[in-house]
Amino acid sequence: MPIPAISLVIPAYNESEYLPRLLGTVAVARERFKGGAVEVIVADNRSTDRTAEIAAAAGCRVVAAEKRCIAAARNAGAAAAHGRVLAFVDADSQLHPETFNVITELLERADVIGGATGVVPERWSLGIALTYSVFVPFVVATGIDTGLVFCRRVDFEEIGGYDESMRFAEDVKFHVRLWQLGRRRGARLARASSAKAIYSTRKFDQFGDWHYFKIFLKAPFYLLVPRAGDGLADWYWYESGR
Repeated sequence: MPIPAISLVIPAYNESEYLPRLLGTVAVARERFKGGAVEVIVADNRSTDRTAEIAAAAGCRVVAAEKRCIAAARNAGAAAAHGRVLAFVDADSQLHPETFNVITELLERADVIGGATGVVPERWSLGIALTYSVFVPFVVATGIDTGLVFCRRVDFEEIGGYDESMRFAEDVKFHVRLWQLGRRRGARLARASSAKAIYSTRKFDQFGDWHYFKIFLKAPFYLLVPRAGDGLADWYWYESGR
């Protein structure tokens, strides 16, 4: 079998509702891709619904990620991947049709170490718009973004993948490590903003359109008290129905 140009890793826990929508957009992006094959891997993080069944029926490779941690799920998917390029996206997202073409073009450049597509929300409100605007200066200043995250496989392995000791914000640390590696090589993080992913607003639907600001106010406490940070992770990510 030829080596895939890209391996797309989708960490998933009980995503039977959202996964088919994502996979529909992945299929379109694969059809538009001019650079070879795209391997799709669903890292099933101990789902109790039909996530694995849906993924397999759609032709995805399904790998088991037993440690209940999104960093571990991403790493499990990456360990099973064969592609020269690794890409990661959340199961409730939707891809832009040109995603794979855009990130491939960026990674052909020696001055790019990796990056992310960025996102737009699936719906807008004043609360969501203001939340979005809070992150924009950070993204512009650092190049650290979200959406579909991409890098070369060899670089993923060099920085050790995602930190499985972290139950949240592991994606930020991953980007920092990738940025540090790029800096040593004279390369940078790239924002593939012409292929922004659509991110789910289900957390806003569940907790309210202004809930992020309540979390921001408590952020120093979460950072200073590890047990509180773990409680936040359980409440917001691991026990909230996701």
